Amino acid sequence: MPDDPEDREEPDNLDEPPSFFRFDGEEPEREEVSYGDPVEVTVEGVYQAETGNKVAQFVVLTDGTRKLPIAIGPFEAQSIAMALEGERPDRPITHDFIKNLLERLGVTVDRVLIDDLWSDVFYAKLVLHTEKDEIEVDVRPSDAIAVGLRCNAPIFVLEGILDSGFA
Repeated sequence: MPDDPEDREEPDNLDEPPSFFRFDGEEPEREEVSYGDPVEVTVEGVYQAETGNKVAQFVVLTDGTRKLPIAIGPFEAQSIAMALEGERPDRPITHDFIKNLLERLGVTVDRVLIDDLWSDVFYAKLVLHTEKDEIEVDVRPSDAIAVGLRCNAPIFVLEGILDSGFA
């Protein structure tokens, strides 16, 4: 039987972020930024760059003129590359599972939207449709792209993010 919740001690420092956060103590001030309208993009490809003994993976999005590289993890890079190449693993990987789950629940992926950039970190949403609602789900851009590609959903990036200087 699990411990009685009333008998558990609360951690002492819930007001401090864990050590893996990029800042110590107080959260930096954030100005409200309007990045403009969404622009449809395509996935140009998945690439890697080596610097010293480190290897970094990137997915590159393009609107035909501008390019937006987004750093991603190795598993997400492999998943996106598989979707681009039409490869299907023998058993479903996480992004295949998500697609299958959504389909079985009668939910469609309407679009992927990369809608924020803060402290050099991109943020995204999967926009889902049910019979009655449109639902936005916060998700890492790499996961949103991997699921979106599997569901044949268009990918959008807000105009100002495309112009952000990362390309």
